Amino acid sequence: MLRIGDTIFSLDILEKRFKCDLPYCLGNCCRYGDSGAPLSDSEVLILKEIYPAIKPYLRMESVKAIEEKGTSIIDFEKDKVTPLIGNDECAYSILEGNIFMCGIERAWSEGKTGFQKPVSCHLFPVRIKQYKEFRAVNYQELAICASAREKGREEDVYIYKFLKEPLTRALGKEMYEELCIAAEELRQSGITRL
Repeated sequence: MLRIGDTIFSLDILEKRFKCDLPYCLGNCCRYGDSGAPLSDSEVLILKEIYPAIKPYLRMESVKAIEEKGTSIIDFEKDKVTPLIGNDECAYSILEGNIFMCGIERAWSEGKTGFQKPVSCHLFPVRIKQYKEFRAVNYQELAICASAREKGREEDVYIYKFLKEPLTRALGKEMYEELCIAAEELRQSGITRL
């Protein structure tokens, strides 16, 4: 593990390669999981506020699920998350051909909202968990991302580099820059498998 201030990073983030490969994975991170995407308290309020701007981008079944369940829900672990369509895909997902994409992000890309998408979605497959005295940044190695790992290895893209924008969004520019410096120092020292 690597500690920077009050944040502990799994070395997987610095060592492993990853680059999303939508034509192969088909956006299945929006489709499969135990629950919806984790949301912060502020994101719960944002989704409620911007739902009218997002609604035109969503499928009929998405709108039905959101209007029945709400713009966010509490899941079986008592976490705030996005609602699902049935027990499958995120209610905010849209289909482009056979690829699942984010309807929130589509509305944002077209200037309809200033909110890009939940941070947990932007960071996927990395998760940040806040504990009493520190926060932990961990990588989840999931079967649905096998093609992303292969593409990351082929193109030599580390997880922390692929996720530069969301890590900066979640942790701040200074913390991200410190992470890059630490990764380079660890690589040069031979302490990690980098």
